[in-house]
Amino acid sequence: MRFRPKCIVKYAGMAVLLLMIGPFLLKVGFNSEEKEKSADNVFNVREAANIVDDVIKDPKEHIRTSDRNIKVLNYGDNIKIDWHNYTQIEADKHREGPGEHGIPIKLNAEMKKTEHQDFSANGFNLRVSDMVSLDRAIPDIRDPRCKELKYLSKLPTTSVIIPFHNEAMSTLKRTVHSIMNRSPPQLLHEIILVDDFSDKLFLKGPLDKYMTGFPKVKILRNVQREGLIRTRLAGAMAATGDVILILDSHCEVNVNWLPPLLERIALNKKRIVCPMIDVIGNDDWHYETQAGDAMRGAFDWELYYKRIPINEEERLRRVHNSEPFRTPIMAGGLFAVDRKYFLDELGGYDKGLDVWGGEQYDISFKIWMCGGEMEDVPCSRVGHVYRKFMSYSVPGGGGVINKNLMRVIETWMDDWKQYFYDRRPYLKGKSFGDITDQLNLKKRLNCHNFTWFMENIAPDILKYYPPVEPKNAAEGQVRSVASDMCLTVNMGRKSEFQLEKCFKSPSPRSGRQVKDYFLLLYTECGP
Repeated sequence: MRFRPKCIVKYAGMAVLLLMIGPFLLKVGFNSEEKEKSADNVFNVREAANIVDDVIKDPKEHIRTSDRNIKVLNYGDNIKIDWHNYTQIEADKHREGPGEHGIPIKLNAEMKKTEHQDFSANGFNLRVSDMVSLDRAIPDIRDPRCKELKYLSKLPTTSVIIPFHNEAMSTLKRTVHSIMNRSPPQLLHEIILVDDFSDKLFLKGPLDKYMTGFPKVKILRNVQREGLIRTRLAGAMAATGDVILILDSHCEVNVNWLPPLLERIALNKKRIVCPMIDVIGNDDWHYETQAGDAMRGAFDWELYYKRIPINEEERLRRVHNSEPFRTPIMAGGLFAVDRKYFLDELGGYDKGLDVWGGEQYDISFKIWMCGGEMEDVPCSRVGHVYRKFMSYSVPGGGGVINKNLMRVIETWMDDWKQYFYDRRPYLKGKSFGDITDQLNLKKRLNCHNFTWFMENIAPDILKYYPPVEPKNAAEGQVRSVASDMCLTVNMGRKSEFQLEKCFKSPSPRSGRQVKDYFLLLYTECGP
């Protein structure tokens, strides 16, 4: 058989073309197959526990687990893997029932009649909470890029600390269930429930019996009421995991919440990390982000916690919105930290802080001013029920909180404390206890002063909450011409605006109408 020279050139050219593009076609086919993450073809994180000690000598090498090839990134002797539990994710997609997928529960006429009573014991609707499955699915509202990220295969183990006092059984159980369902078992060392002297009988024997079904759950009980701060500290002291992770007793952790937190600590043990805190509706159990979602923690000069936009410096430092960002102040209730660093180097919480209040400032100032750093991690999300009102008493009341705040400012704020006292002059000269140990800690750790903190860590707070406020352009009452009544702020469990009879000075019975609440501020605005 004879071939004409033209044909030989033609077929030879086609062969060369196929040799050139063939590997590319194969690669495209492989990648599309990789993206199909069905329940039958998933990466099993439990199998990953058996391979974390492998050393990848060739960065291009693949690890075979189950029926799937997982490409990993070389990170010295610690590879990066996909920690998602796709079996759990797939199962959650098919769940049905009240509150599933964060869909709000609609109250019928009969439920509306008992709504006040259902809120009374906990500051949230207990009846609705009891309707929701302990294993319910919640919406994965992470940035889409979070779903593609891999994390180090060798991560520290975690002790989750959950303090509680007279918590509702369903919210406490659901917190534990969500942690067990959505945490890689090789990373979850233990869950420590610390009972701060609850007097509800169902939190005694019945809780003990129920938790025997969870071998990793331990229950500690205070012999007297200690308050939130010392109860957290008791759990931290009893923990044996590498990292302690503090949660509240009415939370639900979201998909793949744990590895993003632990990796940041693995890379820097002097780093405290916080998940994004989402909102679980206290009335209908809906699930959503907070207003503004990713924002930096801050404070005003009365030390009320605030949230402000991510500043330009942090935006330039980050390549993508899924990346962690530095925050001056933590929200307080949900964070993770290396256990030895927290207890041995930082000394935990100031032991002179009583019950509740001010602890987030103590830790935030301490971590930043004494050589550490703090981040919020967008790829880790935890839902939290914000109570409609505080449903339990705080021993000592507001006096305890004021004392705690004074300890914080006297320890950390140097001359800047004057701005706090300018706004709370009634606290000048009040006792705040002995802070010698805290001042010695500052000296031992060679901590920066507060001016350094404000200039280097939190300059944007000065923009939103200046220490010296601008003069008022006008002040006085807001009076209705039609009714001759005044706009009033009622300072009860929930601040509300109402029209009431005008009066010249604040009334203990009524709200505020005068200059400290209704001001007209003048600022120059551009065209």
